Amino acid sequence: MTAAAAKLSLAQPALGQQIRLLEKELDTALLTRHSRGVTPTSAGVLLYERARKILDDLEAAERDIRRLGSDRRDHLVLGVNPTLVLTLGPDLPVEAHRELPEVTVSLVEERSPVLLEALEAGQINVSFLYNAPERAKIERRAVMEEDLLLISAPDEKLRGTSVSLAEALENELVIAGERGVIRQIVENEARRLGLKLRLAYEVHSVMSMKAMIARGDAVSIMPWSLAAKELADGTLMARRIDRPALTWTLYLARKSGAPPFLHEDEIQRYLDRIVSRCIEKMHPYARAMR
Repeated sequence: MTAAAAKLSLAQPALGQQIRLLEKELDTALLTRHSRGVTPTSAGVLLYERARKILDDLEAAERDIRRLGSDRRDHLVLGVNPTLVLTLGPDLPVEAHRELPEVTVSLVEERSPVLLEALEAGQINVSFLYNAPERAKIERRAVMEEDLLLISAPDEKLRGTSVSLAEALENELVIAGERGVIRQIVENEARRLGLKLRLAYEVHSVMSMKAMIARGDAVSIMPWSLAAKELADGTLMARRIDRPALTWTLYLARKSGAPPFLHEDEIQRYLDRIVSRCIEKMHPYARAMR
């Protein structure tokens, strides 16, 4: 109650009085009060769910009405992971302007966990997300699977070979923080197989990670797309992890029940072309999921 009152900028007694008046009007208890605070009754849960739906419907109505009164242009706020930007280059905004003349496109570049939070908060309306978890208010569609590779300094004796996950984890690893999708994939698979993860360095900057790898200070597990330039010029080398194979999945996500864009078909075709270009660039390390 204290936290709720603070969020509403009300005094706690005033909030309690409003709830008691509502309970009196409905002739039923909405909250069970106890020494640790309050918990909702079944009637309270029902009221919350119905009220949430009413508020969502009001927001949707406002968006639809504003859209009818606009100049018939859509505004696509698209979330993209840094790997997509590295793969497709800085021309994404230019291509969007050329391919979607009736749509204003804003790109938000962030890591997948941050994009997911922004999508749920309504700050973006469509997003590409790696390994997007199931969420009640998010619709997701798997569009691409990409291999994760062992990235190391060049070594002629190792070139062209593959490794098992157990062999990969024998090296000192540099990898991102706990919220990183790749970190979670590696930790979960190591735990499943009973393998020990030797995390020597936790680094959030991809450029810093690649510099450390090139010096031979550590190795890392990452997709081809994050090290494409260095792999092409021979600064780094990649080996497949094939026992078991490590992959991550790219999803296209948006809020459940979100109204379609005025130019929904054109936007969907544009998003599909982004995926197709990624798969072409990442070959043979990426595959379409449909």
